[in-house]
Amino acid sequence: MEPMIAMFVITLAVAIGNILARLVPAISNTYINLLMGILIALIPFTNDLISKFNNEFFMIVILAPLLFFEGQNTPVVMVRKKIPNIIGTAGVLAIFSAVVSSILLHSILGLALPMALIIISICTPTDATALESVISGHEFPESTQETLKMESLFNDATGIILLQAGLIWLQSGHLNLTQNIGALLLSSIGGLIVGNILAGFFTIFRQWLIRSSLNDIFSQNMIYLLSPFIIYIIGELLHVSGIIAVVVAGLVNNSEANRSRFVAPRQMNLGVQMVNFFNEMLNGFVFVTLGLNLERIFTEHYNQYIQTKNWLIIGTISYTGLLICRWIYARLFIGDHSNRTASSFALGGVHGTVTLAMTFSLLGNNLNSHIFNLIILVETVVIVLSMLVPTLIFHWWLPIDNTEKYANKTLNELRHDVSMVGIKKINSMELSKAVHDSAIYDLQDQTRNKSLKSFISQWTMIASDSNVLTTLQSKEQQKALMSAFQAEREYLLDLEKQNKMDSKIIFGQYNEILLAESLLVDTENPLV
Repeated sequence: MEPMIAMFVITLAVAIGNILARLVPAISNTYINLLMGILIALIPFTNDLISKFNNEFFMIVILAPLLFFEGQNTPVVMVRKKIPNIIGTAGVLAIFSAVVSSILLHSILGLALPMALIIISICTPTDATALESVISGHEFPESTQETLKMESLFNDATGIILLQAGLIWLQSGHLNLTQNIGALLLSSIGGLIVGNILAGFFTIFRQWLIRSSLNDIFSQNMIYLLSPFIIYIIGELLHVSGIIAVVVAGLVNNSEANRSRFVAPRQMNLGVQMVNFFNEMLNGFVFVTLGLNLERIFTEHYNQYIQTKNWLIIGTISYTGLLICRWIYARLFIGDHSNRTASSFALGGVHGTVTLAMTFSLLGNNLNSHIFNLIILVETVVIVLSMLVPTLIFHWWLPIDNTEKYANKTLNELRHDVSMVGIKKINSMELSKAVHDSAIYDLQDQTRNKSLKSFISQWTMIASDSNVLTTLQSKEQQKALMSAFQAEREYLLDLEKQNKMDSKIIFGQYNEILLAESLLVDTENPLV
């Protein structure tokens, strides 16, 4: 029962956080969700409803499907083009950063090299979602953002292998480079193979099912939703990277969707909406969880915060070392090799909940409480600095992106114009008054400017038997609205041909009209 209550509380926090983010558009919803997590931890009642952080639960239930969906939203062609960059950033850069930063900690603070490697390896994974929060509202180089996204999808495995190497080194006193490099290759290539094989099996099974008389939309989507959990667990049981396995499976699904999108459009549309919904929800989960645990860490280790500042110095040097390594690598290998690109790439290496999950994974490795407490404080500093520093610098350095602001204004104007086209079409038709008034209200509703009072009026009217349209009138209304929607679509196509507006905005509205019409003609929908 406790996990159910915890999931409910966090889900509610995500919902409230996303609504609040609409009220404060200047602040990314990621930061709002982070604050919601902190608020939950500050209130004793809600804090007691959520059990302590479980890194295995987090990796399986939250991270595996999230990375699967991110992989599915990434075109395979892009990944193929970026393979050299992926190997470089997720492999070479990660190892280079670990070596240099570990030596830096050892040289400046006298920290034992195994301990330094453990701290730096936990900092290795980057977070593409956290990056979006720090660049929100600003123009960020698209090519650099793509590189950072590819890095974040694949560098988790490198961090985990480096962490295992550091732990073995700390406990045995020996570092076996050959064994560790072999383990990294086995984990990565094994994850790649397992992800491809399992995703291929699921794909063939689903495609066979969809083309047979046994197909069922509910069963299909349940199999689809369960696949990242199954793939991750099997990958981990086979001692390969479950993270890489689910990312690769997501990429396979992307190519599957491109070649089967019209075989069952209703099912495909439902699948797309589910991916968008769960992707948004899981991203919110990640940052509510992060905020919740950061506050708990601060509260539990408050005395250590006060007594010594070693954790702050180690965390600051760790983040600075990683930042310098990223900048040097970008100057040599990323984009146009300019200072601007290198700085964008370096600051874009934001750390988040994977770092937190790797920190808590140390609990089962026989580390004494003093070492564990130090590591958790250091990683907290790295996470906070990696989000705070780029947010402040990008706010000052990057140009403001007014695209969304102007897009919203343009979209509202377009909705009004489209609605007027539909209303004009209805007014040109000979319809009964009841059908005419009902159709006009529906078309005016497209603008999303109708008052709550008008909705309540229509709502109470429709509940009255005397105001329900007859079967013939319903058919008449259906045909009238279909004609209006056709006129609206033709208007949008003409507008697109004239290149007077961003095609993305036009086709977004075109899609809204198609969805509205699909509701109108859907014979299986009892609500319309």
